Amino acid sequence: MTLPDRYRIAPRLAGACVLGIALAMSVQDFADARSGLSDRPPLPAMGPSLRKTVAFETAEPTGTIIIRKNEKALYLVTRQGQALRYQISVGRDGFGWTGVVKVGAKTEWPEWRPPQEMRARQPELPKMVPAGPYNPLGARALYLLRDGRDTLYRIHGTNDPSGVGFDGTSGCFRLTNTDVIDLFKRVAVGAKVVVQ
Repeated sequence: MTLPDRYRIAPRLAGACVLGIALAMSVQDFADARSGLSDRPPLPAMGPSLRKTVAFETAEPTGTIIIRKNEKALYLVTRQGQALRYQISVGRDGFGWTGVVKVGAKTEWPEWRPPQEMRARQPELPKMVPAGPYNPLGARALYLLRDGRDTLYRIHGTNDPSGVGFDGTSGCFRLTNTDVIDLFKRVAVGAKVVVQ
């Protein structure tokens, strides 16, 4: 069955209208549309890799993360007697913690929801920063759980590579974006994390 001509012409008219609108936009309209994109800050730097392979003795199995806060180092056990060592930032005075947790989830370019306690200390913080490259958690986040419950602590990246290697977080562990991307690929959900 064929449609009458008046029904077959409607899609052509709609396409012509869209094309006409696009052609009617002036060069200034395109410039204005592009300037809205250029108002964004430049994409954050990934930062250097501060990772190296080291000799590391532990009874923990391959795939375990061991965080030594006093060294500001995260070790990923890669085999007996060896680990990858990543330089990290750790919790500032009053925000450090120890214990055994697990990686409960992993997210690329995560959104950030500051906990209520953090927002009480810093009321200027937003309730949520959407996922994407401008997020303070950086390129990747590993969510740490204890007994199946979210600890609200993360192993995450940073958009400020100079912010690695210090006591400066609220209890999370921060790597350069380059290193957190590498770690993210190597670590499985369910991996054991020992914080010392």
